[in-house]
Amino acid sequence: MPSLTGQHALVTGGGRGIGRAVAAALKGAGARVTITGRDPARLEAALSKGWADAAIPLDLTDEAAIAPALAALGPLDIVVANAGGAETQPFLKADAAHWRRMLDLNLIGTVLTFQAALPTMIERRRGRLIAIASTAAHRGYAYTAAYAASKHAVLGMVRSLALEVARHGITVNAVSPGFTDTDLVAGAVDRLQDKGGLDRDSAKAKLAAENPLGRLIRPEEVAASVLFLAGEGATGLSGQSILVNGGEF
Repeated sequence: MPSLTGQHALVTGGGRGIGRAVAAALKGAGARVTITGRDPARLEAALSKGWADAAIPLDLTDEAAIAPALAALGPLDIVVANAGGAETQPFLKADAAHWRRMLDLNLIGTVLTFQAALPTMIERRRGRLIAIASTAAHRGYAYTAAYAASKHAVLGMVRSLALEVARHGITVNAVSPGFTDTDLVAGAVDRLQDKGGLDRDSAKAKLAAENPLGRLIRPEEVAASVLFLAGEGATGLSGQSILVNGGEF
């Protein structure tokens, strides 16, 4: 485990699922961890469990709120843009509002978070920017065109930004999990039950079958890749996407 003692890490969407596991892993490695999220109760629960040091209620679709909220934190060494969302729609039923919602949640929120953190990283000539993308950043899934497009866009941004900031000692990478055992996937299970006429176990098994390991990815497995990217061992790694998906393609 890398030592992150003395470093300040921000994890968006840190009150549950992958974000909560990432926050706990970074704190376990010695970092001072601040989490954000839209649900104050979840944030408080994470603090009470010792998974983070501080929390800020923040909606990353509220563009005007992001920069001042993050500026108040002071310099950040590690930023993990985890907040996002997924919605399914047949392509012909997906209106412009649906597409904008996916882009705002998954791409624009990540962009604005990175933009807010970058100036002090450039001044200090150090920093780690890590986006939680998805296997959907590398392939398509039926009925998720807008979601997949937004995650492809995240990965394109990561690769381009990595080239811009490399000379400042900053790395930019993505971690791209497959179906992970979180509340977000629980929602997908609900939709399979409603639309596919499956019982809950069968719906969950259908998602797990996408993974060659025959199971859902655990949030802690995603967090382990984030921890690696945040450490000194990943100094030369930038513009990359680590797929945590059991080999699914």
